[in-house]
Amino acid sequence: MALADMAERPAVAEEDVLRAGLYDLLGALLANPPKRDLIDRVAKLEGDDGDLGRAVRALARVARATTEQAAEREFTSLFIGVARGELLPYASYYMTGFLNEKPLAVLRNDMGRLGIERAPNVFEPEDNIASLCEMMAGLILGRFGDGPVGLSVQKDFFSAHLGPWAGHFFADLEAAKGSVFYAPVGAIGRAFIEIEREAIRMGA
Repeated sequence: MALADMAERPAVAEEDVLRAGLYDLLGALLANPPKRDLIDRVAKLEGDDGDLGRAVRALARVARATTEQAAEREFTSLFIGVARGELLPYASYYMTGFLNEKPLAVLRNDMGRLGIERAPNVFEPEDNIASLCEMMAGLILGRFGDGPVGLSVQKDFFSAHLGPWAGHFFADLEAAKGSVFYAPVGAIGRAFIEIEREAIRMGA
C-alpha cells in the first residue's frame, strides 16, 4: 500500500481503539483455550470501579492463579465436551434455538458485503461469539475492505449480530457450572455488551 493511500484512511479515535481491544481480547479468550502468554497478559490487566472495571480486575486475579492446563480443561468443558459443551456460543442457537439457522445466513451475507472472509483454518460456524467479536474489532480498526467503517455500519452490525443475544450468552458464561477462569470473562462481556447497547440507544 502506498503511503498516500495510508494517509487517506481515517484515523481511529482512541476510545474506538480501546473498544476494539476489548473485542479482540474477548475473541482471543473465546476462540481457543488461552496459552500461557495470554493468561499472563490478562493477569496484568487493571480496571476502575465500574462494573466493567471490577470484572477486569476479577479476571486478572483469577488469571494469576490459573495454569494453562486448567484453562484448557475449563474451555473444553464449557465449549466442547464429549458430545457438546455446557454452552453453545452461536447466534443461531441463542436467537432461534437451533444451529446453522437464518442468523448465520444473514451474517454470511453481511460478511460478503463488508469484505470479511472466513479464515481457512477456522471450522466453526461464523456466528460463533469469538468470530463475531473479532469481526467487530476488525470493522472498528479497518482490517477488512477499504479501512475502518463508520459508526453507523458498526451499529448495524452489532444490532444484527451481537445485540440480540451476546449479553445473554455472557450472562450464561458468567453463571455456568464449569466457569472459574471464564466467569469473569462472562462478566466482562456482559458489561461491555450493555455499554455498547446503551451507546447505540443514545445515538453515540
